[in-house]
Amino acid sequence: MPTEILSGLYQLKVPIPDNPLGWVLPYLIPGDDGYTLIDSGWNTPEAFAALEAELQELNVRFDQIKRLFVTHVHPDHYGLAGRIKEVCGARVVIHQRERDFIRSRYWQPEQLLERIASWLTENGVPRDEMTDLQLSSMPMRSYVAAVEPDAVLWGGETLDFGLYKFEVYWTPGHSPGHICFYERTQRIILTGDHVLPTITPNVSLHPQQMGNPLGDYLASLQRLEPLEVDDVLPAHEYAFKDLRGRLREIVEHHERRLEEMLAVIGEGRATAYDVASSIVWTTGTYDSFSPWMRRAAISETLAHLEYLVQEGKLHQVREDGVVRYERIRDGEG
Repeated sequence: MPTEILSGLYQLKVPIPDNPLGWVLPYLIPGDDGYTLIDSGWNTPEAFAALEAELQELNVRFDQIKRLFVTHVHPDHYGLAGRIKEVCGARVVIHQRERDFIRSRYWQPEQLLERIASWLTENGVPRDEMTDLQLSSMPMRSYVAAVEPDAVLWGGETLDFGLYKFEVYWTPGHSPGHICFYERTQRIILTGDHVLPTITPNVSLHPQQMGNPLGDYLASLQRLEPLEVDDVLPAHEYAFKDLRGRLREIVEHHERRLEEMLAVIGEGRATAYDVASSIVWTTGTYDSFSPWMRRAAISETLAHLEYLVQEGKLHQVREDGVVRYERIRDGEG
């Protein structure tokens, strides 16, 4: 059942089958020339039927949806984009940084698979886990009806829908081109996966997201801190209050995780695999994870290790094609 957030602005619920998240929460925004949808859901018959049923509850037809804005191109947000465009001709809009991933991730993944194999090897993954981890993301492709965007955003734009005006905030970290939407007058913000009420989104370093993604993510959190917000509208779980309080909790979580990883490395050297398989994750231990979750754990570990390198607390040592990390002792630099 859709939930009315403001006059004519609704939170929808679309199921994510066989996934602990349970649901993705798209948002329907009224406009002078029709409706705008923020995010969509997986490309499954169940998800499409649920989205259609939610719209029917509001007496909204697909042909009244003129635009689909996607916070980022992960399958649960972007998956139905191609199907929706096919049904109603809606313009698909994403951040410029996300457009770069569509072809390599969903249409022509062969080169990406080769890069993933090299990346897993250099980060210490044992040979007997290699193939399962390398291929673990391939089933996700079936949940995406990929389509090129009709337009791109950069961050800083104001989207005038008539009754509501949303400012676009570029918030990289969870994904390089993640975006949030802030309505200054109504004091609401649509945060996608950037800020969730109880979950901390995966922040990963991998072949399609290099650099310092955790540093980007923490800076993106800080970018939202000055905003005056009464209601936070995420893409999972539920709407909540106290954006600033939640921002502090997320930062503290990552600070604890960084300390935990430093403790695992201790006075020795460790690969990202060594660290990922040694710590206790919020959802369990490395050994209990599926291949996809193991790869996500390694990616998230790497994001934290690279952040520590950038902060001058670790440095890399490459031996026999494998990267290990060790602490920088006092006086070193």
